[in-house]
Amino acid sequence: MTSAILGLLHPGEMGTSVGLAAQSNGARVVWAAAGRSVATAQRATAAGFESLPDLGAVVARSYVIVSVCPPHGAEALAQEVVAAGFRGLYIDANAICPERARRIAALVATAGGRFVDGGIIGNPPRGPGETRLYLSGPDAEQAAALFRGTLQEPIVVGPEPGTASALKMAYAAWNKGQIALRLAVAALARRERVEGAFTAEWARSQPGLMDRTRGDAVRVSAKAWRWTGEMQEIASTFESAGLPRGFHEASGAIYEFLARFQDSEPPNFDEVMAAMLER
Repeated sequence: MTSAILGLLHPGEMGTSVGLAAQSNGARVVWAAAGRSVATAQRATAAGFESLPDLGAVVARSYVIVSVCPPHGAEALAQEVVAAGFRGLYIDANAICPERARRIAALVATAGGRFVDGGIIGNPPRGPGETRLYLSGPDAEQAAALFRGTLQEPIVVGPEPGTASALKMAYAAWNKGQIALRLAVAALARRERVEGAFTAEWARSQPGLMDRTRGDAVRVSAKAWRWTGEMQEIASTFESAGLPRGFHEASGAIYEFLARFQDSEPPNFDEVMAAMLER
């Protein structure tokens, strides 16, 4: 258990689940209301988080800050936190490439703070064993203590910043990359008017895959806008490893086609296909 005051940046769907996990373990969770949407405010209020007016107020009150935001904003957010004078434990739980994690680690350390690299695998959990929070860095064990015994299962994977992010990139490269590939080939079959024969062949050689693809099209459409940036982070990770970056850049383009469904009712499969093929 812990009595730490934890600043949560920000209480989106996944961020809220992280905050709730720490809260269930005794932490007080605060968040910055400035610039946040009505939906975010409602979500944070329902979770029982304490609203503070801005980032400066969160920094002044928090011993620990957890960053959960779209990957393209992770580094800039860390810079804002450091500029506001934070010198505590900064946990970056974003889907970023290892190189970016190491840059943020250096930024936090130079300012006198401590950094833990994090990577979340799984959806916002509804029960035990559904979601893992991988952690790395010299203070990873301290970060893990905030979440031990909660629905965000903490797993320490090493003493170096970047390790947890590398694991997240490798997993997401497969998990989200293969969804993009399946959506792309389904769209190709529809464009070339071979969808019926293609679906029949998939039913014979890959049983259940078309049903899974149809379900994924609906399931991921509302959050695809966030995955575009994540695919770029994965592409950079592949490039740094001496591997081709192009597949995940293309996956990002697939998810960009679906960005229109952000904050909308889930589309059906035909609407997803139309969004991909209207160009």
